[in-house]
Amino acid sequence: MGGKKTIGIVLLVVGIVILLLSLLAYPLGIGGPKFGPYQITGTIAGAIVAVVGLVLTLKK
Repeated sequence: MGGKKTIGIVLLVVGIVILLLSLLAYPLGIGGPKFGPYQITGTIAGAIVAVVGLVLTLKK
């Protein structure tokens, strides 16, 4: 069961990184001034991956 917890933690961290990169793309200099479709997709995907990781991490 430890394997699922490890995968969950990895997914949680990766999801948070994707989410933050998408939300902060313009201030980091990797995106345009408008919140575009790639940022929206990245934000949603990052949130979903983070939630899946959280569920796997907290699952008994």
